[in-house]
Amino acid sequence: MESSSETVVPAWNSDSVLVIMAKAPTPGAVKTRLTPGLPGQAGAALYCCLLDDTLALARSLGDVEIAIMCPYSDVYELTRLAGHGIRVVGQKGEGLAAGLTSVFAHFAEGHQRRIIAFNSDSPHLPGSVLEEAFETLAAHDVVVGPTSDGGYYLVGAKACHPMLFTGDGMGTRSALERLLSGARALELSVGLTDSFYDIDVADDLIRLAAELQRVPARAPRTAAWLKQWEDAAKQLRTSTGDL
Repeated sequence: MESSSETVVPAWNSDSVLVIMAKAPTPGAVKTRLTPGLPGQAGAALYCCLLDDTLALARSLGDVEIAIMCPYSDVYELTRLAGHGIRVVGQKGEGLAAGLTSVFAHFAEGHQRRIIAFNSDSPHLPGSVLEEAFETLAAHDVVVGPTSDGGYYLVGAKACHPMLFTGDGMGTRSALERLLSGARALELSVGLTDSFYDIDVADDLIRLAAELQRVPARAPRTAAWLKQWEDAAKQLRTSTGDL
């Protein structure tokens, strides 16, 4: 995966930081809920495209620092893939809860900033939604972008709240409610962005493919990969007589 921009100037003095939660695109370790329809190598290739398009979306925001938070074992690979101008930080601890806690502990240390943790598989999200999320943080302690399946695609804050994230329920249909309950318990004000969808299961991928057929420029690398995958699948069905 090549960087989507060759002239990025790091905005490390910005008071707004977008941190992409990512993993190295290792077969069998990413997009596992899309199998068996999408085997390991294909899932890794898709994830690579999703991440590259997500980075392109992040770069379109202007005066926003872009970073990646990932497992320590993936720092070298993601630094190589992300290209110039993007800081890659290894999280403390294992799992998504530890990763999110690491985001705010690392980037809020020493001064208050508007920090948003964003997933790596929603490059089709309109950039205006991310801009709105940063604006929402000006008036709230926390901002959350809910997904239709009960999770969330982004969460932002201006300070570190270690008790906001717990390991129980992360990545499940109760994740959003657990997050909101935690914010209420800490007496934090919460603003919500538009509900959206990320790419977890086959139905999500089908929905994305249909959307990118209409507007491929929204996530061009992902759109091109999905088109190639669809063409290959059609060719295979034809050759085996499965019409």
